Amino acid sequence: MPQTPVIAFDLDGTLVDTAPDLLDTLDVVLAAHKIPKVDRAAARNMIGGGARMLIRRALASEGLALPAEEIEALNTQFLTYYADHIADGSRPFPGLLEALDRLEARGARLAVCTNKLEYLARLLLDRLDLTGRFAVITGADTYAKPKPDPLPLLSTIAAAGGSAGRAVMVGDSITDISTARAAGVPAIAVSFGYTETPAHALGADRLIDHFDQLEAAVLAVLARETA
Repeated sequence: MPQTPVIAFDLDGTLVDTAPDLLDTLDVVLAAHKIPKVDRAAARNMIGGGARMLIRRALASEGLALPAEEIEALNTQFLTYYADHIADGSRPFPGLLEALDRLEARGARLAVCTNKLEYLARLLLDRLDLTGRFAVITGADTYAKPKPDPLPLLSTIAAAGGSAGRAVMVGDSITDISTARAAGVPAIAVSFGYTETPAHALGADRLIDHFDQLEAAVLAVLARETA
C-alpha cells in the first residue's frame, strides 16, 4: 500500500458482536417498565443507531409510542445499566485480531467511527483490550452530527492522518454505507452484523462474510481508487 491508508470501522455488529449485552440491557429496561421483551432475532437488527434508537425501534415493534420524556428516562436507565455490563457477553467477531494484524503489517492506520456514544465505545474497547489497536476512536457525540452525515467519517479519517482518497469504511448497515457514499469513501460491508436491509443489498463496494476476507477486499477497493 503506497502512502498511509486509513481503515475506519463501525463498532457494533462490525468489530464486536455487542448484541448479547445490548439486548440483555434492553430486556432489563423494558421489564422495569412492564413492557414486553422484543423477539431476539428481530431486536438484533434494531441495533446500530444508538441506545435511544434501539429503544424507539423496540417500542414501535410492540405498537407503542411513548412521550419524549419517557423515552429519555428509558435511555438514561439503559446507558447506566449497559455501562456496567458492556462486555459481559460482547466479543470481537471471529478473525478480527488477525485481520487487524495483517492491515497494520501493510502500513494501514486503523480507526473506529461509530454511532455509539464515544465514552461507551472507549469503555467497550478498553474492556476487550482493543483500544490500542486504533489510532482514533470517535462516537455519535464526538462531532456535531452522527452518521450518516459524512462529517464523522471525514473528521475521523483526518484525525488519523489520512484523506478520503486513501480511506475505506467497513460497516454492517445502511447507515455505514450511506456515510461512506456521502464522504466519497469506498465501503466494505460485513454480512454478519446487524441490518434490516440484507447485507448484499446495502450497495457496498465489497461484501465479506468473514474477517479472513478483509485484507483482500481492502486492497481491491484501494487499488480501484488509485487506478
